[in-house]
Amino acid sequence: MKKLVVTLILFVFVSLSAVAQKYEYKVITSVESIIPSGLGRSRLISSNDERNYKDFTSVRSEEGDKRNKSDRSKIRVKNFEETKLLNFFNIGGIRFQNIVANDAVITSKINTMVEEGWDLAFVNSGVESYGGKGDKNGIFITRYIFKRLKQ
Repeated sequence: MKKLVVTLILFVFVSLSAVAQKYEYKVITSVESIIPSGLGRSRLISSNDERNYKDFTSVRSEEGDKRNKSDRSKIRVKNFEETKLLNFFNIGGIRFQNIVANDAVITSKINTMVEEGWDLAFVNSGVESYGGKGDKNGIFITRYIFKRLKQ
């Protein structure tokens, strides 16, 4: 009986310590051009540096309406990984082979992250598309958010 109680207590402590561990997160972003005629650039990017958002945050309210004057150069990240992707369009129109090629590259990146102990936690995407005559802008952006237990 004593062994059972000790075993249960040990199990509870081990379980609680596992729950108490914190996660770290990493964001990988794909930016795919949807500009007609194949103009534009498409990339898979991820930062190799960290930033603390608090260093660039101010609180605004009715009592204190002080503008955020963070130095932009300190926010910029110059140490990042950039993987070339293909644009969705070429001169002939939509290029399905390019989309499939991008899928293969992105899948390779996801598989590598999983092999390194990361779990794909969330995926968010958005589009800023061609808005008619004179609008030459368009991107399809996807953020892959990974997490793993802090090491």
